[in-house]
Amino acid sequence: MTDQTPPQTPVPTGHKVIQSYLRTLDASPGVYRMLDAQARVLYVGKARNLKARVSSYARPTGHTGRIMRMIDATASMMFLTTATETEALLLEQNLIKQLKPRYNVLLRDDKSFPNILVTKSHDYPMIKKHRGAKREKGAYYGPFASAGAVNRTLAQLQRVFQLRNCTDSVFETRTRPCLQYQIKRCTAPCVGYITKAEYAAQVNDAERYLSGKSTEIQEKLAGQMAEASEAMEFERAAALRDRIKAMTQIQTAQGVNPRSVDEADIIALHLENGQACVQVFFIRGGQNWGNRDFYPRVGVDVEAPEVLEAFIGQFYDTKEPPRQLILSNEIENPDLMAEALTGKLGRKVTLMVPQRGEKAELVESALRNARESLARKMAESATQARLLRGVADAFGLDAAPQRIEVYDNSHIQGAHAVGAMIVAGPEGMMKNQYRKFNIRGDDLTPGDDFGMMKEVLQRRFKRLLKEDPDRSKGTWPDLLLIDGGAGQVSAVRGIMEEMGVGEIPMVGVAKGIDRDLGKEEFHRTGQRPIALPRNDPVLYFIQRLRDEAHRFAIGTHRAKRSKATRATPLDDVPGVGAARKRALLAHFGSAKAVSRANLADLKAVEGVSEGLAQKVYDYFHEKG
Repeated sequence: MTDQTPPQTPVPTGHKVIQSYLRTLDASPGVYRMLDAQARVLYVGKARNLKARVSSYARPTGHTGRIMRMIDATASMMFLTTATETEALLLEQNLIKQLKPRYNVLLRDDKSFPNILVTKSHDYPMIKKHRGAKREKGAYYGPFASAGAVNRTLAQLQRVFQLRNCTDSVFETRTRPCLQYQIKRCTAPCVGYITKAEYAAQVNDAERYLSGKSTEIQEKLAGQMAEASEAMEFERAAALRDRIKAMTQIQTAQGVNPRSVDEADIIALHLENGQACVQVFFIRGGQNWGNRDFYPRVGVDVEAPEVLEAFIGQFYDTKEPPRQLILSNEIENPDLMAEALTGKLGRKVTLMVPQRGEKAELVESALRNARESLARKMAESATQARLLRGVADAFGLDAAPQRIEVYDNSHIQGAHAVGAMIVAGPEGMMKNQYRKFNIRGDDLTPGDDFGMMKEVLQRRFKRLLKEDPDRSKGTWPDLLLIDGGAGQVSAVRGIMEEMGVGEIPMVGVAKGIDRDLGKEEFHRTGQRPIALPRNDPVLYFIQRLRDEAHRFAIGTHRAKRSKATRATPLDDVPGVGAARKRALLAHFGSAKAVSRANLADLKAVEGVSEGLAQKVYDYFHEKG
């Protein structure tokens, strides 16, 4: 007699399932989610009228191939009504970024952009690069397309306006000018070589320049140069000439600076073979502050208006929009998008698709960049696909790996030990998937690489088993690369088998004979080591992966070590944050002096309350 498990009834899907929801819906605006039989979100959409929108999906015909596949996979739906269609638009974009549905257009690169900050919290403001939330008091100018663009602009601005870039704590402790003064990048306000009024005038000129008043500033400097020359102050005239030259170099590096556009983002989309590239030019103060390309995930039969609208909604979800968006294509709901962005910015935002004139030329330039960038990207993707197939052939994998994880450790005799994981796939290095691990094992012998690797892998795969047990989210590796030979491979295999994931293919990369580059040996469990020809592109690819893992691990270790060297006992005192710590160190000169101070002296520090002074005093004196 045998036990027979009754067959499971298949979950109904398709347009009839969608149709069953119509009787419970009304004409309210809102957001809907379509889910498959495993309750995974397939699509998130918004609607001015939920019942009308859902009824369009309930029809069995008249859909594109992508929409038809989505309807056929739909097993259930979820709805959330909103007060207005604008709220529905904002909620839709938040849910898309959070849930990453399969059938939505998805912006995959959503990093913040750097700005230039002129601080306002000091009598002598500093100029610096800033990225992230704008919490610090000061004037922000940006966004810039990249950190490199900001750094180049800052370097030239310091040549022109000679503003300080040192921190307030360094400024307060200087007793003589630093190197920046010697190379004419600063006027040494820290030691009184310039008055507060003169320095304020320089700051004002820098801010006017960043606001688009560059011509006025150049004319002012040219007039001062002529006056100095007539007064036979040739050294001062030469310095002013160099500042004018530096300002001209900034404008040359910026390329096209439009005359009719003061504040706008130029956004151009190019679609080809189911792939998309969006090029964004940042125009602020009439100056071109760089451009950046993005590659949103799209389907084969998706239309340009849908892609561009989804991109704009997700791109500005966490960023401040400019006053004007100049687009290459119309979007599906321009008025709705303008209303949503206006509410976010707190001032009117307009969207336009120019047909002629300078703005149309700017769009054409952005579109040309988008076409060229996508062509390069597609060529790189084809090369990457060949390399991944080569990896599969070299190591006997069933298919080209879609996710390769490479692990490495970094430490100095066990101190400040970190583990690092980098990830590569069909799109190249997947930097948003990189992970770093602070080694926690107190019982590890200093320098125990096996123990460190064991901790890293256990933490990594325990989390995977918890968060993605059915391996459906694309976060499980198809191949592991580790730095080491047969011993490391055997040890790691044992760790993986203990966790029940021993089936994941693994390769150890050893230096080989004479530890010479190009003679690497590749070790696999139960097989003889192999080597690849020195001119094999797959060998170069694996070397690049290994070097990237080294770079990431060493960089993480250095950052941890640097942070540790800057640490003081004040970091451990309850209630002492960064501002109070700076105040105490500025007053007493060192953490050691703070620990020896009496209670009355601690209370005398500006910004330190009696209660906090008592806490600091007790902390050091209770410790003896």
